[in-house]
Amino acid sequence: MYEDKLESLGITLPEAPVPAGNYMPAVKTGNLLFISGQIPLEGDTVAYTGKVSDDNMEAAQRSAKVCAINILAQVKRELGSLDRVTRIIRLSGFVNSVPEFVMQSKVINPASDLMFKVFGEKGRHSRIAVGASSLPLDSMTEIEAIVEFAE
Repeated sequence: MYEDKLESLGITLPEAPVPAGNYMPAVKTGNLLFISGQIPLEGDTVAYTGKVSDDNMEAAQRSAKVCAINILAQVKRELGSLDRVTRIIRLSGFVNSVPEFVMQSKVINPASDLMFKVFGEKGRHSRIAVGASSLPLDSMTEIEAIVEFAE
């Protein structure tokens, strides 16, 4: 059902990115799935890099959407199907921004929008969106998630 929704949005989930260090890409505890921070990887390439400012907001928003797609890829890898998702609980978004940039929430909005488009009301979540002085591999954005699922 949810994967059909992704298809209708023109989105094909990639293979879930592998960790760049000694950590788990996802951890299950009870009926919660904690997804480690996802950067805008497309294959082995960081698709969106550099500092975010008012001048490159649209690229940063595309970066956030790629992060959200990678979150969904991790969820599918861990749960076998997106249909097991019962709620997107929280997204935490980090934006590699110049000091004077104050629109971090607008940068992360496309990730939140995608969760709602895919899961409907179950995709509404709590969220933070903060600026960071740098992110791994000079990524524009990094987003982590907490997802509730059914057995």
